Amino acid sequence: MGGGAPLPPALWLLSCFFTLLCLEEIIGFDNNMVHSFPLTLQLDSSLKEQTGALIPEMPPNSSPQPLIPLLAPSPLAPFSNSTTPKLSGQCTLNFSAVESLLKTTAVDCWASFAPFLANVICCPQLQATLAILIGQSSKNSGMLALDSTHANYCLSDVQQILQSRGANPDLQHICSIHPSNFSEASCPVSDVNGFESVVDSSKLLAACQKVDPVNECCSQKCESAILDAARELAFRDGGLPSLNVAHLSSERTSRIDDCRSIVLRWLSSRLDPLSAQQVLRRISNCKVNAVCPLVFPNAENVGRECGNNIKNHTTCCNAMDSYIVHLQKQSFITNLQALDCASLLGLQLQKMNISRNIYNYCHVTLKDFSLQVGSQESGCLLPSLPSDAAFDPFSGISFTCDLNDNIAAPWPNASQAPSSSCNKTVKLPALPAATSAHPGKSMMGMMLALLIDSLLSFMLLV
Repeated sequence: MGGGAPLPPALWLLSCFFTLLCLEEIIGFDNNMVHSFPLTLQLDSSLKEQTGALIPEMPPNSSPQPLIPLLAPSPLAPFSNSTTPKLSGQCTLNFSAVESLLKTTAVDCWASFAPFLANVICCPQLQATLAILIGQSSKNSGMLALDSTHANYCLSDVQQILQSRGANPDLQHICSIHPSNFSEASCPVSDVNGFESVVDSSKLLAACQKVDPVNECCSQKCESAILDAARELAFRDGGLPSLNVAHLSSERTSRIDDCRSIVLRWLSSRLDPLSAQQVLRRISNCKVNAVCPLVFPNAENVGRECGNNIKNHTTCCNAMDSYIVHLQKQSFITNLQALDCASLLGLQLQKMNISRNIYNYCHVTLKDFSLQVGSQESGCLLPSLPSDAAFDPFSGISFTCDLNDNIAAPWPNASQAPSSSCNKTVKLPALPAATSAHPGKSMMGMMLALLIDSLLSFMLLV
């Protein structure tokens, strides 16, 4: 018995696979965790068609964990992409100065999940990285912008670098990134010396060197300093040429926005890359949380079934549930965004003669507005200060969200406009209700699923 030939690698891996399956049955993991061969994790069918992403289903009888592991696009796709990027050789920016930020951006904008994390995590991180890349490079070049030719080359190179590390290849479209993100666009100032001759740089740096993650969105200390500097740059030449009022307003806004980008690049040149990332992300969080990113489809059916004098509770709430499902397929959102979305939808429904608090009537919570994890009731709300996604070669991509706090969606007062995030009356938890430091049955099941997935990958490659 001991002198027999060893099993071929494929058969050895196959035996390991079935051993793990037996182990799963012995331990008693929920059968919803591992469904079939090869491994597939439960995901809404329409979401699968859009991305091919794999999002784990949470077992219905256990409390889901807030740290959600998300897998690579396919069992055959490696978690780490080692492709060598094909660079133009014409971009003069110093990519090595922002190496760690490029790694972070690639994970935040991971191929399958970039569209669903775009508004909150991916695009703010990408935009911050571009500003810091140009800002750090200006230390040697003295320039805060590139000409149109080099802007095109550098945009292409950034895309190649990120894609080679696993980022979505369509980030330019997802995040609306253009060569103008590297150029001065319509801003009349594009060099460091010109900037510092116009702007009180010490005042700007004092206001933005450290940004309070909580108070900045209400006090706007740094943002006000940035806009003041952008206006000074925009009208350095005495103003815009005479145009009609509508055109003048549009041109004025566009120029200030373009100069705001120059200001952010200058700020990034005066801070180390990680500090600059923190400042820019905290500023962008204020804008992210101020707007509901969801697209609301027509709600006629809800209006018809839930109008005044509701005749049938079940019919009304079924119509509301069907409507909410359309919102749950769009993106992950923050808890503050969920408040805004609930308010906007509530006002829309009130205009359709729905006076009753339908959210309370049909048990609609804030997490119902965010992308759902699996087919169970487990909407994933990101915190108002979202952290970057994390990469692990064994567990894949993960990020922190709150699955446990069932905060009722507030029904708006029809006589009042939606309040700003500084005046919210709904108390949101500072942290998710559970922590990833306490892995439960669902987390163990997912780790088993990942082991099986890895074995299958090796088997198919042998």
